Amino acid sequence: MAGEAVTASKGTVSLVFTDIVGSTRLIRVLGDAYHQLLDDHHRLVMEAATRHGGERVDAAGDGLFLSFPTARGALLACVDAQRSLNAHSWPEDAEVRVRMGLHTGEPLRSESRLIGIDVHRAARISAAGHGGQILVSAAAHALLGSEIPGDVTMLDLGEHRLKDLPTPEHLYQVQADGLPDEFPPVRSLETLPNNLPRQLSTFIGRANELVDAERRLTESNVLTLTGPGGVGKTRLALQIGAHVVEDFPDGVWFVELGAVNEGNLVPDAIASALRLKQHGSDTRTTLLDSLHTSQLLLILDNCEHLLEPVLETADALLRHCPGLRLLATSREGLGLDGESLMPVPSLSLPDAVQAGGQAPLAELGECDAVRLFVDRARSVQPGFRLTEANADAVAQICRRLDGIPLAVELAAARVRMLPVQQIAARLNDRFRLLTGGSRTSLPRHRTLRAAMDWSYELLGRDEQLVFARLAAFSGSFSLDAAEAVCGGQTVPSDDILDVLGRLVDRSLLTIDQDNVEARFRMLETIRDYAQDRLAETGEGADAHARHLDWFSGLVDRARPGFFEGPVQHEWVGRLAADHDNLRAALRWAEDDPDGATAELNLASGMWRFWEIQGFLEEGSAWLERALKRVGGEASPRRASALTGAGVLAAQRGDLAAATAFHEASLTIRRELGNPAGIAVACNNLASLLVERGDFERARELYLEAIKQSKAGGDPQGAAYGRLNLADAAAREGASDADGLYAEAIAALEKQGDDWGIAHATARLARLARGRGDLRGAATRLAEALELNRRLADTRGEAQNLASLGDVTADGGDITAAEAHYRASLVLRSQLGDRGGMASVLERLAGTAEDRPERAAVLIGASQGLRLAIGAPLSPAGMARVDQFLAGLHDAIGREAIDRARARGSRMTPAEAVEYASALGA
Repeated sequence: MAGEAVTASKGTVSLVFTDIVGSTRLIRVLGDAYHQLLDDHHRLVMEAATRHGGERVDAAGDGLFLSFPTARGALLACVDAQRSLNAHSWPEDAEVRVRMGLHTGEPLRSESRLIGIDVHRAARISAAGHGGQILVSAAAHALLGSEIPGDVTMLDLGEHRLKDLPTPEHLYQVQADGLPDEFPPVRSLETLPNNLPRQLSTFIGRANELVDAERRLTESNVLTLTGPGGVGKTRLALQIGAHVVEDFPDGVWFVELGAVNEGNLVPDAIASALRLKQHGSDTRTTLLDSLHTSQLLLILDNCEHLLEPVLETADALLRHCPGLRLLATSREGLGLDGESLMPVPSLSLPDAVQAGGQAPLAELGECDAVRLFVDRARSVQPGFRLTEANADAVAQICRRLDGIPLAVELAAARVRMLPVQQIAARLNDRFRLLTGGSRTSLPRHRTLRAAMDWSYELLGRDEQLVFARLAAFSGSFSLDAAEAVCGGQTVPSDDILDVLGRLVDRSLLTIDQDNVEARFRMLETIRDYAQDRLAETGEGADAHARHLDWFSGLVDRARPGFFEGPVQHEWVGRLAADHDNLRAALRWAEDDPDGATAELNLASGMWRFWEIQGFLEEGSAWLERALKRVGGEASPRRASALTGAGVLAAQRGDLAAATAFHEASLTIRRELGNPAGIAVACNNLASLLVERGDFERARELYLEAIKQSKAGGDPQGAAYGRLNLADAAAREGASDADGLYAEAIAALEKQGDDWGIAHATARLARLARGRGDLRGAATRLAEALELNRRLADTRGEAQNLASLGDVTADGGDITAAEAHYRASLVLRSQLGDRGGMASVLERLAGTAEDRPERAAVLIGASQGLRLAIGAPLSPAGMARVDQFLAGLHDAIGREAIDRARARGSRMTPAEAVEYASALGA
C-alpha cells in the first residue's frame, strides 16, 4: 500500500460484515457447486443492501463487507438479508447459515477502501456471532435509538472481549419475526475456555510474527518463542493465544513459570493454571489422565530457568495427549523433538534509523518501536504526539534501546517528567554500549541491563533501597508485607506506600488490578536486576530474614482459622495469594544452615492450607524434608508437622504412610505429656482407623482422647471426643450410637458450645434419615440451621440446607427440595466451595429428572467443577451418576444428553449458579 493516500472519513457510516459459517464443510460436500452457493449469497445480500442504501466495499473469503449511510438502513438490510437467505433453496439442500456484524463509526478512507479500528471492530463483531445471528455494537445501538423498527427488538448480551480489540465491546442481538433467536454464547474470550489475563495496554505490531506463529502451530505440536528478556515473548504468546482460542475446543491456558524456582513444581503450576486439583500421589499422572483426550493449547511462559523439568513434563504430555499443542517462551529452545523455534525480534525501525540516520515522519510513525513509544507516552501524558520537532529524539531512543519493548516502555514512562530530547541525552550518558559498534554485536541482556541501570539511577536513595529489598519477594506481594520487609531505620515503614507508588510510576512495579487488596508485582527481568542490586547493598540476608519472619507470622495468624469457623475461606485466600512468597520463605529457611526450626515451624503451619488447596505432593515434600532435617526431636511443632504429613498422605491415598505419621505424632504427644496434644493425636489416628475399618482400636483411641481432654481440664474437647466416638459407632452400625450422641450433645450444651451443638444436631438428623424418620430428620436440621444462622456459620448453613433438601426430596416434595438446594448452592458459591457446589448440582440434577436436558446440563456443570479441583466421585457415586444418565439417554437420546453435558461442563461457577437458580423459578 505504499503511496496510497489515507484521509479522514466523510462522516459517520455503518459497517456490516457477513460470513458463511462452516464454509470449509460446505466446500467439501458441494465441490464446484459451492461457487454457485457463494454467488447466491452475494446476490441475496446485495439485493437487501441496495434496497436500504448500502454499497459493497469489499468481498473477502466467504462474506461481504458493506457500508451504509444510516444505522437503520444497515439494520433493515441485515434483517431482510437473513430472511432471504433462510427462504432460499440452496444447492443439494445444503444448510447455509450466515453471521452478520453491524458497527457504526468513522473509518479512514484509503483510495477505494475503508480502513482503521472501526473496520476491525465490525469484522470482529461479525466473527463473534453464530450462523443466522446478527450482532450489533454499542455505537450502532445508541445511534439507532428510537429508530428500531417495531418488529425488531434488541437482546442485550453484555460486554465481551473480542480478539485484537483493546477494549471490551457491548453487544446486542437482533431479534425479528422469521429469524432464529436462540444461539450459543457469543464467541468471545469470556465464553471460550481460557485463562488469558486481560491486557490493560494496547498490543503493538508483530503482525508478521502472529501469522508465522499461527502457521507453525498447525505444523508442529510445540512452538517455542525465543529471545532475550524484555523482548516481548510473553505478550506475543498471549496475543497468539487470543488469536487461536477458537481453534481449541478445550481452551487456551496460560502457565506462568517465572515464580517457580523448583523443577518438581512445574506439573503443579500447570495443574493450577488448568484448575485441576491433584488426586492420587502424582501430579504428572493427574495431568496425563485429565488431558489425554483434550484439544487445547498450553502456554508455558518463562521456561529458561527450568529447562530440564519443563522438557520432561512437556515430553510426557505431548506423548500421551495427542490433542495438545504447546507454546513456550524461553531464552533458549527446550530441546523437544519436533520443536519449532521462533526467535522474537526487537520491534521494527526504518532502515535509515537503524543505520543512525533519519526517516520521514510518516515512515517513522508507522514503525512498531516508535508506535509503542508513542502509545505508552500518551498513557502518562495524553497530549503527547510524534512531531517533526521530536521525531529524531524518539528515533534515537528507540534505536539505542535496541527496540526492546521493556526498555522502550521504561523510557516512555519518563515523558511525564522529561521532554524526549532530554531523555535521549540521558541515554547518551547512560547507555555507552549503544553508542559505539554494531547493535547486533552487543549482548542483548547487556542492553536491557543498561536500560535498568538508567532507570535505577534516576531513583532517589529511598527508592533505590526499597527497590533492591523488594527482590526478596516472589510473585506478587501486599503493602503490609512490603512495609515489614522493606521498612526500617533508613526508610520508615510509613513511607513505603509512597515509595511503592513512585516505583509504579516509573514502571518498575505493576499493580495487580483484580484483587480487593492492592498487590504489587515486579516483572521477572526487573526482579533479577533488583537481586543484583540487593547483593551489592549487603542487605540480602537481612531482607530475606525479614521476609521469612513476616510470612511465618502470617501463617501463625492464619493457623487457627484454617479449621472450623467462618474465616477459613478468607485465610485460605490470603495464603493462596502469597503462595509463591511462602515457597520462597521455605526455600530460604531450607538453605540457611541455622534455619531448620524456622523451616519446620512454617511447614507445620501450612499443612491445612496445602490440604484445602490440593497441593498434596508439594506439601508432603516440604513436611517430610523439614522433619528429616530436625531429626527425632520431641517438640509440639514436630508433632504438628507429623500430623500434617499424615493428613496429606491419607489424601494421596497412602494410608500406610498416613498411619505411620499419626502414630509418630501420638508418640511425641505422649512423650511431651500434654493432655490436649495427646487428645488431638488420638482423634486424628482414630479417624484414620475408622476409614480403614479398624473400629475396635478407633474406639480405644477415642476413649483415650476423651480421658486426656478431661485430664487437661478441657471439657469441650471431651465433648468433641464423644461426638467422634458416636460417629464411629454410627459408621459401624453399633447399637450404642444414639446414647453416645445424647451424651455428646449434653456435654456440649453444658459448655454452651452452640457450634458443636449445631454440628451434633446435624449428625443426628443424618442418623434419623438413615432410619427412615424423615420428620425427625427435618426437625433436627431446622434446629441446626437456626443455630448456624445465629452464629453466622455460612459453611454449616450451606451443608445443612443441602441435607434438608435430601430429606425433603425423600418425602416427595421436589419443589421444596429444589429451593433448599438452590439456597445451599448460592452459599457455597459465596464461600468458593466448588466441591460443595458440585455435590449440590448433582442433587439438583436428580430433582430435574423430568427435564432431562436440564438435568444433563447440571451433571455436566458438576463434572466440570470436579475436574477443575481434582475431586472425582467415588466409584459408587460414579455408578449412580452413570445409571442416572442412562435413564436420561432413554428419554431424549444419547447425542442430546452429551451436548447438554458438554454445555454444562463449560460453565463457570457463576454461570452454573445462575442456571441452576432458574430451575423451577
